[in-house]
Amino acid sequence: MSFEDLGLSENLLRAMKDCGYTEPTPIQAKAIPQILMAKDLVGLAQTGTGKTAAFTMPMIEILDGGRARARMPRSLILAPTRELAAQVAENFELYGKYTKLNMALLTGGTNMQEQIKLLDRGVDVLIATPGRLLDLFERGRILLTGVKVLVIDEADRMLDMGFIPDIEKIVSLLSPIRQTLLFSATMAPEIKRLTTKFLSNPKEVSVAPPASPAKNVEQFVVHTSQRNKNNMIRTIIQREDIKNAFVFCNRKRDVDMLTKWLCDRGYNARGMHGDMDQKTRTKTLEDFKGGNIRFLVCSDVAGRGIDVSDLSHVLNYDVPFNADDYVHRIGRTGRAGQSGRAWMLVTDRDDKFIDAVHKKIKKTIEVVDLDGKGRPQKSSGDASKAGSQGGNSQGGGSKSPAKARTHKKPEQKKQDAQKQDVKSGRGRSDAQPTTPNYADKPADDVKKVKRDEGNPTGHEDGFGDDIPAFLKM
Repeated sequence: MSFEDLGLSENLLRAMKDCGYTEPTPIQAKAIPQILMAKDLVGLAQTGTGKTAAFTMPMIEILDGGRARARMPRSLILAPTRELAAQVAENFELYGKYTKLNMALLTGGTNMQEQIKLLDRGVDVLIATPGRLLDLFERGRILLTGVKVLVIDEADRMLDMGFIPDIEKIVSLLSPIRQTLLFSATMAPEIKRLTTKFLSNPKEVSVAPPASPAKNVEQFVVHTSQRNKNNMIRTIIQREDIKNAFVFCNRKRDVDMLTKWLCDRGYNARGMHGDMDQKTRTKTLEDFKGGNIRFLVCSDVAGRGIDVSDLSHVLNYDVPFNADDYVHRIGRTGRAGQSGRAWMLVTDRDDKFIDAVHKKIKKTIEVVDLDGKGRPQKSSGDASKAGSQGGNSQGGGSKSPAKARTHKKPEQKKQDAQKQDVKSGRGRSDAQPTTPNYADKPADDVKKVKRDEGNPTGHEDGFGDDIPAFLKM
């Protein structure tokens, strides 16, 4: 199938040709005809499948030729983050280059007065994050009754970020006579409720299993301690051929900390999270896409849905709290038929989170250690079995078995060492037989000796047989 078969206009076909696109992706082939027929639609597709173009292209077709009035946008696209909203705006600029449609981007952290000026001139396509849109509406700067096409993008992420009440409020401000398109990677019960409430007899289209991990991404787990995470990240960087990488952290403070730690050691790293102003975030992302930054340390909010071509690695500093986020993280690499590698650091505290990830992706990620040459080594036991039962096997020709690490708490290691010293007689110059002779000792001393684990002589260190009275109590 070609784009010509979808019934798109000549202007759109020219724009697609300029972009080098000749054939639609599966989600585009399924969604575009339904949207052009003015049907409500639910699209289930993960990021990287071409879903943004699946709704922007037919929207351009539908809106082309009309004219917007001041402060009354003709269409509305809601995105959960500033970066995703900006990415949708880039798509409209690419595909709508041969039309006269205009657009406004409303996101927090940017100049509100400039946005108000655009609205006052009238916009055909309004792309917004929920918070900024409601802010401008409450200030009386925008009217939403003229919206004829509504798109809710990344609905599952909206749910994760707590935006569903805002979405419900925004939809209540729209005209009931409209076309509604909802796109999501998963169909959670709350998302299903939204579709029932806001969409009219929607057509459902889907591609690939919801939230399935990229097939051409090799995935590895490395066991470590919380204290040793930074050094382990450095080890992976040194031993992998990393061109560029996302480094995901669960917490904003860890983004800042790890970024500084990497920079102090000479790595070209920059951080990005939701507390940064939009100008800084935009510049950081542009530098990363342009190859001026090698490591982008970020939170899930900042990294969700960002499309960076030819990304070689994803490094998970933390196991994500939400298993869906793991799928979206590693989906940043291995795109457009290319291969990628994803590493994740796991500590003893992460058991329930890593179990959730394995359940989500329906396999156990390969547990590895690193040999002196820096090649990943397969672990023995369950991880190796999982690899043979559908685990990742690409690029594994140079790997050989190695034992997976087990981590004991410091106090457990100390007790084990003491017990070994007692058994073997090592570590003491006055080592006694394993079973001491208590026959010639007073009863009180015998009780005390039995209480002194790992001290079969009964001596208090530093006192010999002259034990002070207060120690015998």
